[in-house]
Amino acid sequence: MAALAVRKRHTIRKDELAELFALLGKEIGPSAEKFRSDRVEMAELDAPFQLYLVDRKPLLMRREGWVFPTVRGAIERPFPERTITVDMGAVPFVAKGADVMRPGIVSVTDDVKKGSPAIVVDERHKKALAVVVALLDGPALRAEAKGKVAKTVHHVGDLLWALEL
Repeated sequence: MAALAVRKRHTIRKDELAELFALLGKEIGPSAEKFRSDRVEMAELDAPFQLYLVDRKPLLMRREGWVFPTVRGAIERPFPERTITVDMGAVPFVAKGADVMRPGIVSVTDDVKKGSPAIVVDERHKKALAVVVALLDGPALRAEAKGKVAKTVHHVGDLLWALEL
């Protein structure tokens, strides 16, 4: 697969910035302030999402009506919201892009919502591994015993992770 290439990038206007942080706030609440900056750029890519550079780093992504931190964003500016914690046995699979299966999950925050993004972290170091879209709400996810519970949209080692700017 070919590497992602930035076609254009430009600083976004203040009204676009307000909308971006309003959408991010809907997803991660007050932790959205960790990503606030005077310099936010949008990078145009040949990809199914929009990428936002915060202080020249690819920290935010916009996809299907939501804005959420990238894996790099979650590592550089950790936040407690929308988190799915997996056991160490699941780490190699999630890091390679596998969808998240229920047996590998150790804990889930209550704010995880069906159809919304969440961050997957490992249980030992609490480092971000992937951005997923949850297939169930947090409490329902905890009640499941087996099966796929989240679809991976971005993970450590994928094209977005390897993007050079």
